[in-house]
Amino acid sequence: MDLLPVEIKVNIEGDVAPAFSALRGSHAAMTTRRIWFAEDREGVGQGRVSLLDGGVIVRFRSGGGPDDLTVKLRPCPRPRLVGRFSAPFDSEPLTYRIEEDWSGNRHTPAASLVRTHPPGALAGAVLQGADPAAPIDAVQDQFLQACAPAVRLDGLVALGPILSTKADDVPLDDLSVDLEAWSVAGLEFLEASIRVKPKDEDDNDAEKFTARAERKQRKLVEAVRERGVTLSEHPENKTWRVLTALAAAEQG
Repeated sequence: MDLLPVEIKVNIEGDVAPAFSALRGSHAAMTTRRIWFAEDREGVGQGRVSLLDGGVIVRFRSGGGPDDLTVKLRPCPRPRLVGRFSAPFDSEPLTYRIEEDWSGNRHTPAASLVRTHPPGALAGAVLQGADPAAPIDAVQDQFLQACAPAVRLDGLVALGPILSTKADDVPLDDLSVDLEAWSVAGLEFLEASIRVKPKDEDDNDAEKFTARAERKQRKLVEAVRERGVTLSEHPENKTWRVLTALAAAEQG
């Protein structure tokens, strides 16, 4: 079986603005977007995030270019990925990825299918009273039916917007790092991430590739800390923390 690319993430704790500035340095290019997530309306009414807890993410992004809608399964072991979804593909306007998400000692397989839309095209789907499932296209629906047949996308509500500020390809030592800050509901988060892709030097050897990815992970942690930035020790990722906060706000 082919090796999976790895996305390595570290979350930053404390004041986001100075941490972002310390890591970004003189890197100029930044993108601002708004993000929403779809969740089960009934669950949100009870303060729960049923889709996310079931390993399903439905995300809308708008701003800084085309809109996009992502359907993601995480965790998603490879045996669940069947048919055309057993291998990555890129067919405009769709991009399908299979990779591992690494955060600390957690290594989680994930599969995501992203569809781009013209700027502003998704605005109506996240309005109060709208159906966030409406713009999910036929291929994304096939993905869910084939790989997560128990998932139901009726009765959804959009949670957000989250303000996202992103800087891509920031040089930290010999790494190229993506930075993304989220702000919503009185909460602020900053994440630094890198992607490690299999290379010929890995010889399709899982142990060799994992060792290389682990070295990159240590380098990322060291590069962040060397700039005086404190890493978060919170066990939950920023998506879970933000969505649970938004679900609680909906109750209020």
